[in-house]
Amino acid sequence: PALFMENARKGSIVSRANSIGSTSASSPRCVPTDDEDSDYHQEPYKESYKDQRRRAHTQAEQKRRDAIKKGYNDLQAIVPTCEQQDFSIGPQKLSKAIVLQKTIDYIQFLHKEKKKQEEEVSTLRKDVMALKIMKVNYEQIVKAHQDNPNEGKNQVSDEVKFNVFQGIMDSLFQSFNASVSVTSFQELSACVFSWIEEHCKPQTLRDVVIGVLHKVKSQLY
Repeated sequence: PALFMENARKGSIVSRANSIGSTSASSPRCVPTDDEDSDYHQEPYKESYKDQRRRAHTQAEQKRRDAIKKGYNDLQAIVPTCEQQDFSIGPQKLSKAIVLQKTIDYIQFLHKEKKKQEEEVSTLRKDVMALKIMKVNYEQIVKAHQDNPNEGKNQVSDEVKFNVFQGIMDSLFQSFNASVSVTSFQELSACVFSWIEEHCKPQTLRDVVIGVLHKVKSQLY
């Protein structure tokens, strides 16, 4: 009986082993082996052409938006009027339209300032040129005096020159005062033109100057 029981137990174990082996052989393997798992991870994911175009378009659009945002930030940092905000109500974010308008206004202001400075530079250049001409003339006068120190003794004094100039101006003022009305701008304009045509003719001025010179000469001698 003991031998029979031992044989029966061994037969049951062998039958169970065969059943398990046949089941494993017939059913598909759900869990991959080490080699299969390694091959699965090594195979890369193949992105479709449509996905690649979509991803490239998204990246390009993001770069464009970043560049625009950076441009507006740079404008707000450069344009002084964009930084002038009412801090009593807290910092305010300027819209893109306001930033562009303030930038345009600032550029127009810079153009006006540039034009104004160019006009000032042109005026200063003319003044410098006139001063250079005057400098050259005075240098020639000084050189002439240095070369001929006795030449200046026979020249007319400044007092005599002033008396001649005063006599001419007094004569012109008398005729001006008698002929020109200053009650209104219209009368002034009309009278001035008439006075110039009548009292400032070359022959009239010549007679005035000769008369003043004779008068000054008589006073000196």
